[in-house]
Amino acid sequence: MAKCMCCGKGVTFGNNVSHSNRKTSRTWKANIRKVSAVVDGTHKTVTVCSRCLRAGKVEKA
Repeated sequence: MAKCMCCGKGVTFGNNVSHSNRKTSRTWKANIRKVSAVVDGTHKTVTVCSRCLRAGKVEKA
């Protein structure tokens, strides 16, 4: 599942809009990384977005 364990950031949906104003659907995916982290005193592999990793919200193992 492409969703951050800390902030819940995931896939968002929208439209590509061309110069002639035609619309086709598209998705934006969050920059999700699998990281081994310390959760409740144990090492677990969690999926976290890069913004939470930079902010230090996750303690890496």
